[in-house]
Amino acid sequence: VRPQTVLLVFLSIVPQQCFGQIIGGRKADAHSRPYMAYLEIKNGRNTTACGGFLIRPDAVLSAAHCMDKKGTVKVTVTLGAHNIRRQERSQQKIRAGKWVIHPQYSRKDGKNDIVLLKLKKKAEINENVQCISIAKENERVRVGDLCTVSGWGWTSKAGDMSDVLMEVALKVQYAEICEQLSNNFQCQSMICVGDEEEEKATYKGDSGGPLVCNKKAHGIVSHGYEDCLFPEIFTRISHFEPWIQKQLKRFSRKAIPCFPFSD
Repeated sequence: VRPQTVLLVFLSIVPQQCFGQIIGGRKADAHSRPYMAYLEIKNGRNTTACGGFLIRPDAVLSAAHCMDKKGTVKVTVTLGAHNIRRQERSQQKIRAGKWVIHPQYSRKDGKNDIVLLKLKKKAEINENVQCISIAKENERVRVGDLCTVSGWGWTSKAGDMSDVLMEVALKVQYAEICEQLSNNFQCQSMICVGDEEEEKATYKGDSGGPLVCNKKAHGIVSHGYEDCLFPEIFTRISHFEPWIQKQLKRFSRKAIPCFPFSD
């Protein structure tokens, strides 16, 4: 399979340090993605933002590079938001008590880019705040599957930000497309995704958000290639599902039910 011919020469892999908003997407219907989480990450005087998603009333999944910072880090998770700049009655703001970055996470090449955050208190599950199921260890998306990504990141390369949640539909691509751009691509733990015909993509600020296929979270927005919107790399959740379940048990030995989101 030949990659898109307009791709530029690979310069470097760029971890989307809090990839911004969706490019080429559309505004999501208000509260149509009730699993979405907005992470405000304070590190000294610096404040950055990432996406994430609720998988249990007390647990949020996101990208490790969002949390990969020196010094004291404080994270506030906002659930139930549509316009993140407004104080909507639907919003729940909960501090993250702790988080676990995958022990094999690599800042240099973006491998194992996954983090699990434990909320200080359980979220109240309602019509605006719900969990999403994650892919099981034996579940894999197929090439050509059309999936949805949501986020509050940049909506253009110029740095235009969106206050409301945006979403975009992206296709799962052949692994070879990403492999030809980087030797660091790992098929077993990453998914190659993107729109090769139109300028549609996640971008700065979208990191940590979910790739939702068939009503399940199959991927996590991880990183892209410099000067190229296509393709993008997502962390493959099914590969890490055993690790996720192990951490959830450490968070709480009791099973915490959460009715999963469904369209």
